[in-house]
Amino acid sequence: MNMIRRTLVAAAAAATLALPLAGFAQDIKPRLIRFGYGLNEQSNQGRAAKFFAEQVEKASGGKMKVRAIGAAALGPDVQMQQALIGGAQEMMVGSTATLVGITKEMALWDTPFLFNNAKEADAVLDGPIGQKVNAKLTEKGLVGLAYWENGFRNLTNSKRPITKLEDLNGVKLRVMQNNVYLDSFKTLGANAVPLPFSELFSALETNTVDGQENPYNTILSSKFFEVQKYLSITNHVYSPWIVLVSKKWWDGLSKDEQKVLADAAKASRDFERKDTREEAGKALADLKSKGMQINELSPTEAGRMRDKLTRVNAGIGAGIGMDLWQETQAELVRLRK
Repeated sequence: MNMIRRTLVAAAAAATLALPLAGFAQDIKPRLIRFGYGLNEQSNQGRAAKFFAEQVEKASGGKMKVRAIGAAALGPDVQMQQALIGGAQEMMVGSTATLVGITKEMALWDTPFLFNNAKEADAVLDGPIGQKVNAKLTEKGLVGLAYWENGFRNLTNSKRPITKLEDLNGVKLRVMQNNVYLDSFKTLGANAVPLPFSELFSALETNTVDGQENPYNTILSSKFFEVQKYLSITNHVYSPWIVLVSKKWWDGLSKDEQKVLADAAKASRDFERKDTREEAGKALADLKSKGMQINELSPTEAGRMRDKLTRVNAGIGAGIGMDLWQETQAELVRLRK
């Protein structure tokens, strides 16, 4: 009897000692966050993802750890968006253009020649209009934390310089899987081919497509200069990226955890824009030194393209809602004063 009692007491004591240890182990186990992105680790996107991860770990005292996974290892943007909606992945950063099928208002940012410069883009994206568009994502299972900069998009191809509207005729041009991009380049005379970014280099290398359009930084970091001869500076669309969170996962976080991520996203936005803009000028010079033939589209020809796209712009306005379209145009008029 005494032996049984001693055994029970010893077991109870061991259990009591184990409780705080188990609780402590639980406390120090960090919350792991998979943060997917499309470009490689050495790109502006990769550097900003790393900065974001560092900010989160620092602000959370190591209780939250971001695993930044680049080079589309978790899939292209569209696949990652669906993984976020389903709760199978926590976070990502990707193009707003690939969100249009989920949230139609995102098509606003695809409007050709919408912004004249980055200052206008920052003011609209970070202001009430940008937040209004962003808020629409929550109805679809996503939370948008901040807009990063991809930059003004420019054309590259292997056939000829694009110096005038007619030069686009018949060029097989890869575009994002987005109807505005498809309609825009078809209207301008190109043979627009929708392809995931992860398949683009191979498609250019095998001449499945003749060209593509992206900012300088992406053209350089993705080594498109190896398979493209001509770079035409068109600045036809200002292209934002957006930091996204799975709403299903976000709703399970504490307010403090949500604040850590929101603050880190804003800090990474400021870091990323500065980094991207500094790199863009260097990237253009670098592309030239690597043998790309560079020409700049004249304001007259840019105007001809803009006029040709009037129907596309009207379609964007109708698609996103005329109130949002008119509010954006009014804000741009105000900013330009």
